[in-house]
Amino acid sequence: MRSADGERRRDARRPAAQIVGLALLAAAALCAAIVASAQAPYAIERPGPVYDVLGETTVGDTQAPMIEIVDAETFATDGVLNMLTISANDPLHLPSWLQVVEAYFDPSRAVLPIEAVYPPSTGVSNTQRQATQMANSKLAAVAAALDHLGYEATPTMTVVEVEPDSPADGVVEAGDVLVTANGRRLADVDELREIVAENGTQQPAALVVDRGGARLELEVTPSMSEGAARLGVHIASEWDWPIDVRIQLENVGGPSAGMMFALGIIDKLTPGSLTGGEVIAGTGTISAAGEVGPIGGIRQKLYGALGAGASWFLAPTRNCDQVVGHVPDGIRVLPVATLDEAVDVLGLVADGGDASAWPTCEALIAPSV
Repeated sequence: MRSADGERRRDARRPAAQIVGLALLAAAALCAAIVASAQAPYAIERPGPVYDVLGETTVGDTQAPMIEIVDAETFATDGVLNMLTISANDPLHLPSWLQVVEAYFDPSRAVLPIEAVYPPSTGVSNTQRQATQMANSKLAAVAAALDHLGYEATPTMTVVEVEPDSPADGVVEAGDVLVTANGRRLADVDELREIVAENGTQQPAALVVDRGGARLELEVTPSMSEGAARLGVHIASEWDWPIDVRIQLENVGGPSAGMMFALGIIDKLTPGSLTGGEVIAGTGTISAAGEVGPIGGIRQKLYGALGAGASWFLAPTRNCDQVVGHVPDGIRVLPVATLDEAVDVLGLVADGGDASAWPTCEALIAPSV
C-alpha cells in the first residue's frame, strides 16, 4: 500500500517534470526555427518575367517595340511570341533552409548550389557575363533571321575583354579582330566555342588576328573553366546587314532568348502570321547559322509559359531529356534543333493548330532497338 504522504510527494514532482518537458520542447522548437530561418548555400530558380518579342518593352522612361526594323518593309503581326526568363537568389540574398525545403517539393522551382548559378569570379562579374551573352544573342538572332530570309553578310569578331590569368592573357589583346581559328573563318562565337571544345585542353588553338592592321598568328591552349574548355576571351560579333534591326530589352541577361528574337524578326519581315494568332512560348540559344542550342532552367520556363497563357512551347531538342516527365498540363512541347524547324512547326500551328505529326521529346529520346 502507498501512504498518503507518498502520493502527495509524487504529485508535487509532476508539475516540475512537466515544466522541464515543456521547456525542452520550447528549446527544441526554437532551435528548429533558428535552423529553418538560417541562410542556406543554395539558389532557388523560379519562373521569371515573360516578354512578348512582338510587343513593346520599357526603354528608359518610354515604351518602344522590342524588335524595331529600319529601312525595310514590315508587316503586321498577331498572336504572341513569348520569351521566357528565370529568377534566382543571388549570393547576397540567400534563401532560408525552410524556403529550400519548400522549393524542393515545388515542381516549378529548382534548388541548386549557389556556386552553380554564380560561378567563382574569373575577373568578370556574373552581370557582365550575362550582359555579353545577351548582346551576342541579339546579334546572332539578327544574323540567323536574315540568313533564313536570304540576306548575306560576313561577321567581324572583336575581342572586347581578356580574362586575367586565363590562357589568352598576355597572348590575345582587347581590340584584336579574330580572322580565323584553326584555319576556319568563323560564322559566330558559337563556332569558336565548338573549335575550342574540339581542341580540349591539350591541343593549342591556332588563331589569326588583326591587331591594328597587322596580321598575327597566335597559339592559345584552352583550360577547363565552368565545365568547358575555354580560352578566356569575350568576343562581340558585328554584321554589316543591308537593313537595320534593333532588339531593345533592358535588365535581362543570358543567351537563351536568341531563337525567339529570330522568330520575331522573321514574323515582322514576312507577310502573314507566323503564330496564327496563338500564344506561343519558347526558349533556346541561336547561332548565326540558325542552330538552336540548349538552355538552363527549362522546367521553370515551362511553368512560366503556362502562367503566361501559352498553349505551345518551342524547346531545344537537346533539352528533351529535361522536358520529359516535367511538362505541366495545358502545354504542348514542340522540340526543334534549327531555326528552319521552328519556322516549319509554327507553320503547322498557324495552319490550324495540328502539329500531331511533329516529333515529341519522348520519341526523340527513346532508345533505338
